[in-house]
Amino acid sequence: MSLWAPVWLTLQLAGITTVLLLIIAMPIAWWLANTKARIRPAIEALTALPLVLPPTVLGFYLLILMSPDSALGGAWVRLTGEALTFSFSGLVVASLFYSLPFAVQPLQGAFQSVGRGMMETAATLGAGRWDAFRTVALPLSRRGVLTAGVLTFAHTMGEFGVVLMVGGNIPGRTRLISIEIYSAVETLDYRTAHILSGGLLVFSFVVLTAVYVMNQRAVRAGV
Repeated sequence: MSLWAPVWLTLQLAGITTVLLLIIAMPIAWWLANTKARIRPAIEALTALPLVLPPTVLGFYLLILMSPDSALGGAWVRLTGEALTFSFSGLVVASLFYSLPFAVQPLQGAFQSVGRGMMETAATLGAGRWDAFRTVALPLSRRGVLTAGVLTFAHTMGEFGVVLMVGGNIPGRTRLISIEIYSAVETLDYRTAHILSGGLLVFSFVVLTAVYVMNQRAVRAGV
């Protein structure tokens, strides 16, 4: 099979995951940045859990959660006619959990930097909560939004343990770049492993460099 198949599948997964996570993570990050609720540390720990939890552990519990015998997996089967496990849709769900902190944390930091003063000023001018968020907080947090999007995309590109547990290794359906590299090494196909590994290495370096340069310029500009 062409090397473009796992590359294209991985790009699709990273793109879909990034868009969905930005939508999901924004209200979570906004709440964490502004709430004084006692439960906040627990929610912060929950969103950051994938950073410290072994991918195989997270993948195992997601596999159980999405099994056709579970409430979620069974509902998905009845709705779509196919299992959530060992499918591209299952990879998306797993990626949403695994990459969640890479979206929430940059957004939370950006929202906290806006401060209450700007939002209170917008409120005194007659802006509702949604209008103030859309016209004040979001534009001022654009660097955090961009950072969250870039890091989420890059992190999803390199996923291995979680997606292997949930999606398996099905060519054209769930075989991503990281899994293709693993399969190539297992069969001593080091040429393929070098090509894909080198591509991911360069991509990760370029992405991180771009984020650091962007943040450095923003600091100098006082944004």
